[in-house]
Amino acid sequence: MNSPGDTMKTPPHVLFVCVKNGGKSQMAAGLMNNIAGDSVDVASGGTKPGTSLNQLSVDSLAELGIDISEGSPKPVTPADLEAADVVVTLGREAKVHAPDGTRLETWDTDEPSERGIDGIERMRLVRDDISERVKDLLSRLQS
Repeated sequence: MNSPGDTMKTPPHVLFVCVKNGGKSQMAAGLMNNIAGDSVDVASGGTKPGTSLNQLSVDSLAELGIDISEGSPKPVTPADLEAADVVVTLGREAKVHAPDGTRLETWDTDEPSERGIDGIERMRLVRDDISERVKDLLSRLQS
């Protein structure tokens, strides 16, 4: 805990949420960790977590030098929601109730499969969309 007069600020805590916590929320967390470093405390979780990471999500971040391969899907807990300053849901399916005073954002992310784009090409478009949103969020957190 910081005492009055301390120049150190506690980093903001951001929780990224999707349904399975195997793709989009893991990508968002990896991207935020990459660009924000220690200036943001980052976590991710799923409302109905799957059993493994989406390999194309892992591969698309690896192309940028970001390794999330050791991650694993985990559930969003009440403690995760309570600890967060900002909760971001990715996609239309994940639903959470953020505590009073916690900012909740829903990112209706690009879904290239609706346009017939699949595979790694799809995941690169999803990654790039999430990356721009993460950069915007970081900018807002730092202002």
